[in-house]
Amino acid sequence: MTPERLFDGDLIRGDLFNPEGAQLFVSFRQRLAEPGAFDTPRSVRTFTSKGMAHLHLQARWNDWYINDETEALEAALEALTERFERVVAMGFSMGGYAALRFAAALRLSQLIAVSPQYSIHKTHVPFDRRYRDCSAGFVPALGDLSPRGTGTGGVILADPFRPMDLRNAELICAAFPGLQIARLAGAGHPASRVIREGGKFGKLQAQLTKPRVPLRRITMIHRNARRDSPRYWRHMAAQARKSGRLALAEYCETQSAALAS
Repeated sequence: MTPERLFDGDLIRGDLFNPEGAQLFVSFRQRLAEPGAFDTPRSVRTFTSKGMAHLHLQARWNDWYINDETEALEAALEALTERFERVVAMGFSMGGYAALRFAAALRLSQLIAVSPQYSIHKTHVPFDRRYRDCSAGFVPALGDLSPRGTGTGGVILADPFRPMDLRNAELICAAFPGLQIARLAGAGHPASRVIREGGKFGKLQAQLTKPRVPLRRITMIHRNARRDSPRYWRHMAAQARKSGRLALAEYCETQSAALAS
């Protein structure tokens, strides 16, 4: 499926698949280890096979989509989304932040945000220094999520054993009261890793095709996937050792080793 180029900037690019669809799914490229070039976009068949349009947005650099093209993209999104009956989105980490930042322009109805940041700037998140290497050009006023709370509903996936992810999720929920947190223990970062490893990622995506993203269903998808996930059991073994629960740690390590073999 060949996309139409919706936005063709030097810093941000947007490609639209199946533009005649009545509903729109939006995806975002997440933070990369080696940024600097745009990828060839691919349609997400979970949505296009149902007749939905799919918009994929990419930032060339790990700038959290906050740059000289942010406001121009915002205007393009406002013009595009007027004609869609419903807009839903999924984003991971930097992509989850972008979904929130552009939620109003997208007229975003439902969102699955996986381990998103509330911000990367010390003004907004003085407790979180993880992405300060990306924040040199981040303009706090342009990147502030607090005035952008809309009617967006949905779920934020976060591992409660990742305290920075959880604190960011809580700040996001204060700005977007329609969002809920799915606390997925042992999920890691991003908090869909166990779900993907367990082959359940398609089921996670499919929750956006429902009128409201069901928090309980996402929790159950994670629970079903974690039973056969070496990653989950390794993570839980490490947490058990930290808390001095050595018998539990040994049990988790045994489960991880058995699954890995």
